[in-house]
Amino acid sequence: MANAFFIPPAAVNEPILSYAPGSPEKEDLLAAVAELRAKQIDAPMVIGGKEVRTGNTVSMHPPYEHAHNLGSFHMGNASHVQDAIDAALAAREKWANTPWQDRAAIFLKCAELLAGPFRAKMNAATMLCQSKNAFQAEIDAACELIDFLRFNVQYMADIYAEQPESGEGVWNRLEYRPLEGFVFAITPFNFTAIAANLCAAPAMMGNTIVWKPSDTQIYSAQVIMELFQTAGLPDGVINLVYCDGPEAGDVVFKNPNFAGLHFTGSTGVFKHIWKEIGTNIDKFKTYPRIVGETGGKDFIMAHKSSVPAQVATGIIRGSFEFQGQKCSASSRAYLPSNLSDEILDIVKREVATIKVGTPEDFGNYVNAVIDEKSFDNIAGYIDFIKTQDDAEIICGGGYDKSVGYFVEPTVVLTTNPKFRTMCEEIFGPVVTIYVYDEDKYEETLELIDQTSDYALTGSIFATCRYAIGTATDKLQNAAGNFYINDKPTGAVVGQQPFGGARGSGTNDKAGSYLNLVRWVSPRTFKETLVTPTDYRYPYLG
Repeated sequence: MANAFFIPPAAVNEPILSYAPGSPEKEDLLAAVAELRAKQIDAPMVIGGKEVRTGNTVSMHPPYEHAHNLGSFHMGNASHVQDAIDAALAAREKWANTPWQDRAAIFLKCAELLAGPFRAKMNAATMLCQSKNAFQAEIDAACELIDFLRFNVQYMADIYAEQPESGEGVWNRLEYRPLEGFVFAITPFNFTAIAANLCAAPAMMGNTIVWKPSDTQIYSAQVIMELFQTAGLPDGVINLVYCDGPEAGDVVFKNPNFAGLHFTGSTGVFKHIWKEIGTNIDKFKTYPRIVGETGGKDFIMAHKSSVPAQVATGIIRGSFEFQGQKCSASSRAYLPSNLSDEILDIVKREVATIKVGTPEDFGNYVNAVIDEKSFDNIAGYIDFIKTQDDAEIICGGGYDKSVGYFVEPTVVLTTNPKFRTMCEEIFGPVVTIYVYDEDKYEETLELIDQTSDYALTGSIFATCRYAIGTATDKLQNAAGNFYINDKPTGAVVGQQPFGGARGSGTNDKAGSYLNLVRWVSPRTFKETLVTPTDYRYPYLG
């Protein structure tokens, strides 16, 4: 019997491997990519620990080479979603009553497996099915996921250790129960780490999960599930289903045991789901926890005191890494008139050196966007820009889907601060720049705050500390993650908890204890050590 409070290993951020020429990690990754490319997988759903195949298969292809077949997954339907709910509920009691240190040990083992034998495979799968280059895969599928697992165990221990004060003759205690029911995790294509964490975080706190990944991320989702199972996660704790979104929602959001939603995806879908939950509120045993991270229209603001080369680098890295398919990617920038020409010259010169192509060639900085629907949407924006008088494309603007879904890194210069691409989320390698009067800094900060419905990330470049302070103040509600003299992407678990408000989500900060406390329902105990035997209080005398 355990009778001690256990302290897990101190969490540290996983070092990012370089993948430099001749490095062992590069050789391992290239070998893993070659091995996965050479075979076609048959990807089942996993419900109650059992592989489920329906025969209704959908093929999977690398976005950068859509003629190549990676295999297929088995599409499910409403009955499979119901089976997953039943499996989650059947596993709930035993998992909820499992000592926290045993739950922690499973996810710590996941982290160590991923840092070692699973690293190359997870990165290779992410490169193949999500068209991430080696570095983007490394910081996402390996390092960020390892960090989520390690730091969440530490946060879990900290939460459980947080206890109330006790008055004289009383012992007060607090326990952190998992939610009563199951949690539904809907995960996006763009971050393998997010897909895994949206399942693992509530599971770590004793909940059981129904997990629906994006269809374009199922290939790496299979590796995530393999990782969980190899680490010893019990059957039924996380149930993986592939199903049409509305069909799944029709089952989940009418089930009385629905207890929570962990979501990353589009703002429109999240709003629709919230309405569905509200419509069915009388059906649920408890008020469901709704945790969501959605879109962004993230900004870079340069002050007249900023350093041009720093701003230009922030624009390029912030806008074009992973083809701008990050909800944190900078897609609008504001340059002061005294520095705009110099900054734009650097941007144009540097963008001209960017190579676009397959992630299997490590020299390519930009790769393909995720699928044809995304490609067509981005191309539509580019075509629109070309017809307008108040905006021009100064870099890129080309696109081609004959082999893969390739869009050139595109820089737009506009004279209209409310131009369409300054306001709407594109989710591609397109950034729009507006040049403002260097003496209208505060007015431009107000413009930034009012232009977008989103409030996820943003950054300020300046050497003047007063200017930084002013931006920090005026933009306090415009970004949940605010960066000073850096690009607005790349939040690190344990260092910059991630999430935004307004149209960008519930700001529950993945990568911190703030997210984990959403997945528990606290119960307070008051134990009176010497119980009164007379109802009379002294004041009655």
